[in-house]
Amino acid sequence: MPAPDADGLGPEIKDNTDGSICVQYHPNKSGRHEVQMCYEGCAVEGSPFSCMVDNIDGSYVTAFGAGLVGGMSGQMVSFTVTAKQGSLSKLDVKVDGPTKTDITRKDHGDKCDISFLPMTPGIYNIIVKYNGKEMKGSPFVSKVSGEGRKRSQLSLGNSSEYSLKVLETNVVDLVASIKLPSGAIEPCLLKKDSEGHLCVGSFAPKSTGDYAIHISRDEKPIKGSPFHIKVGDKELAHASKVKVSGPTTKAKANEPNILELDCSDAGYGGLSVVIEGPHRSEIECKHYENRKYKISYSPHEPGIYILNLRFADDHLPGSPFLLQVEGEPSGRIRETVTKTMEQAEPVKKNQNCEFYLQIPGTNPFDMEASVTDPDGSTELCEIMDEEDFHYRMMFTPQMEGTHTLSIKHKGLHISGSPFVYSVGQLSSGGTHKVQVGGPGVEKGEVGFSNVFNIYTREAGAGELSVAVEGPSDALIKLEERPHGFLGVSYKVKVAGMYDIHIKFNDAHIPGSPFRVHISPDSGVARNVTVHSLKDRGLQVDKASTFTVSYNGAKGTLNACVRTPSGSHEDCFVQEMDDGLYGLRFIPKENGVHYLDIKLNDHHIPDSPFAIMVGSMAADPAMVLAHGDGLERGSCGIKNKFVVRTAGAGSSFLAVFIEGPSKCALSCREVDEGYEFSYTPFAPGKYLITVKYGNINIAGSPYQSEVTGSGRKPSPLNETTSMVVETVEKRPGAKSLRRFRGDASKVNVRGPGLKKARCNQTQTFTIDVKDAGHAMLCVGMVAPNGLPEPELMVKKNNPTQYTVSYKVVEAGEHTLCIRFGDEEVPGSPFSIAT
Repeated sequence: MPAPDADGLGPEIKDNTDGSICVQYHPNKSGRHEVQMCYEGCAVEGSPFSCMVDNIDGSYVTAFGAGLVGGMSGQMVSFTVTAKQGSLSKLDVKVDGPTKTDITRKDHGDKCDISFLPMTPGIYNIIVKYNGKEMKGSPFVSKVSGEGRKRSQLSLGNSSEYSLKVLETNVVDLVASIKLPSGAIEPCLLKKDSEGHLCVGSFAPKSTGDYAIHISRDEKPIKGSPFHIKVGDKELAHASKVKVSGPTTKAKANEPNILELDCSDAGYGGLSVVIEGPHRSEIECKHYENRKYKISYSPHEPGIYILNLRFADDHLPGSPFLLQVEGEPSGRIRETVTKTMEQAEPVKKNQNCEFYLQIPGTNPFDMEASVTDPDGSTELCEIMDEEDFHYRMMFTPQMEGTHTLSIKHKGLHISGSPFVYSVGQLSSGGTHKVQVGGPGVEKGEVGFSNVFNIYTREAGAGELSVAVEGPSDALIKLEERPHGFLGVSYKVKVAGMYDIHIKFNDAHIPGSPFRVHISPDSGVARNVTVHSLKDRGLQVDKASTFTVSYNGAKGTLNACVRTPSGSHEDCFVQEMDDGLYGLRFIPKENGVHYLDIKLNDHHIPDSPFAIMVGSMAADPAMVLAHGDGLERGSCGIKNKFVVRTAGAGSSFLAVFIEGPSKCALSCREVDEGYEFSYTPFAPGKYLITVKYGNINIAGSPYQSEVTGSGRKPSPLNETTSMVVETVEKRPGAKSLRRFRGDASKVNVRGPGLKKARCNQTQTFTIDVKDAGHAMLCVGMVAPNGLPEPELMVKKNNPTQYTVSYKVVEAGEHTLCIRFGDEEVPGSPFSIAT
């Protein structure tokens, strides 16, 4: 319990035996006190609680509660004042604001509960007097926003990064800890900055002194470790030194409002922007340079909002700001439908199971469904084609446990696949287990039914709501299906950007709200056709070309490729003839790519096109994650889980962890795949998302409950991520040890590198002292193109080698030296005789 003087506060917890508790503490000084309250290691909602204590007439008066800070119009705002028992008659409370408000007061012994109902947004001054004297902190400024508070946020970690000025090719398998000036050791978050240097992420020192950063790979310190950071007062986080300019009290709706924040003199700490109000706001960082930011924000509607600016979790001076948003309303309309989803009946082994989906734009002859049991055995499902692109998948499980259902069209997973199907006991459920997929959450068209599927079987019973918000009202229809399935279709009248909000038990599911661009009636775009497009057998760094024919259509053509790693690459478009265009793109990675082709910003038929680059073997349905770290964890220690990629081919494996703090995340290769270790810094619930080839694996995202003592949870959701390019593994096969080195740091010298004499031995040395660990390869080719027969490498000491060779043919010889997969400086060498 931090306070002006924390000694002797002696917080005591008493059980009231009625499901509530009483917390007592004994203040010994006036001022603001902070009460941090945890239950089973996790901060309770609202913690830490702020209390203002004042000493008046020899007795302490305390005011606390969220109502002293802010609230929402149309909702009751409340707070509590305590004083010496029997003296509450001396207490007087008044509220001044934009409109007159009635105060409700209830006295209970030494406690007085105050509440009032603000009907108009604005600033309300709460005046608390005891025995005619205002208590310390009075008047309290309560900032009331418009009703129906929505929260938009932006978290920027650049200002909390400390560069170690060390180049590292890979940070995936690095493990770091930081020794504080007090001697305590904490886990440390590592990342690479924009220049490729290794840096400490989320560095927010709380005291001056020496900070030692210990970094290791395979339990061995890297070169230069430990790194020392000398922290003085200049490096400490000072929210009061952040300079703010721009609209903090008045802004325009549906227009960019630019804030400039200068953190150059404020030390190290993370910067966050949170806007709360009656509607959502768009927030983005427009520019960043030398710890100076330009932040653009645009509230969707006029009204009263609350603008929170924090640095290292502390409010900037004046924050939170009461923001008056003016301007014209956006005219956005929101339509909502709800449905009570019942708990699905559990199924047993050898019992027939069904999976029912609507998948527009597919051909039943190209559909394929398979189910994989917990032992890894895969069997094809029976598919029944029904009207209007409805498909019924049927299978009979042979064992209990979690099964993975893959549904593919033309050999590629449909939107939402793979799915989880529990046989026997159902999972514990939760909002994060609701799955959504279908073209309707990716794109749409005016006047047509845009369709998607919702799968709630694994989430359990609950209230499901679907809302479509945009420039026009939406006609939403729900198609009830058995076994936890629901079909959704919506039709709108006006083109534009729409938000699809999907909630389960009043909480957004992962990914919600989904942003969907609804295009006008595509009209002439339906005439456009694609020719000679290969969707299989493409190779990395080899161009793929095809043609697009307008067939009488008019307009502007553009094309873009979405890669497995999540980036977007434009296609090269060239006019070949009137109404005929040639398109080309060069894939840079293996996996499934999606090609968007649009005419006048309208998708042409069958766009986006799914294209496989490289092997067909990379399959997210064959990837499984397991380990205690997916369900529970502890603060300050490593929590582990394994992602099994054996038998799934090679692709990009991405892990995202979202929760009340950043995490120190590392990875190491194991026989069956990759083991991830994450160390959270604050208790709470963390969402762990695992993707393979940019597709969620079955069961992802997972929710881990982290307990234990740690830092104060961040008011924002913090995200930590890591991407690993995997190697192909076979089930049951042992992994070869993989080495990583830096060829640029290999030193090669000696007379044998410049000139050679026939039939005479020449020598040179290779020193790999600073280059790390990798395989050293030396080869020499004679003028006739054949390898030189006499070449020998001798190890002098652990890091130095002598190479000797003898040439027998006159002419120019080529000497190649590789360290790992890269040539050393100067290689290949040309040696004349």
